[in-house]
Amino acid sequence: MAVLALAVAGRAAAIGVGLIFLIAGIDQWRHRILLPGVIANYRLLPRTMIAPAATLLPALEILLGGALIAGLAPLSLVAAIALLLVFAGAMAINIRRGRTHIDCGCGHGALRHPIGWPLVIRNLALAALLLPGLLPAPALSAMDSASAWGAGITIALLVHLFQSLGALAASPVHRR
Repeated sequence: MAVLALAVAGRAAAIGVGLIFLIAGIDQWRHRILLPGVIANYRLLPRTMIAPAATLLPALEILLGGALIAGLAPLSLVAAIALLLVFAGAMAINIRRGRTHIDCGCGHGALRHPIGWPLVIRNLALAALLLPGLLPAPALSAMDSASAWGAGITIALLVHLFQSLGALAASPVHRR
């Protein structure tokens, strides 16, 4: 029973994080003119690497999101965990530098979301949620798959809800 629960949880996490990456990648692609500036604001890459990173990141997130949703494990899970850890590390470095005013670049081009420890924790939590998917798991029944899809969509919606609320709270209109 515990093995099955972990399998459903791992699949739900992969679907949820896959949707998050897919939506973020599409949004970054739609607002690709802004992405080089967002990446440059982190001050972690040499200038010559900013444009290639801004070109590759949306494509990587879209492909990785699709692979997670399709259940192409374990490579997609390992890559997603690594990418989430890179994002968390980049944010943590800049928070320690006192640069909390910069946009996280998490997607939603119309909403700026300054970095902070909650975003670092969010990325670490999403990475941790993917870990059960790396364990050997039984095949899921149709009902288990439906449960995983429902939970995965819920994860993605909750992350987007809280991200949007955080961005709105940080917007100049709400800071008066």
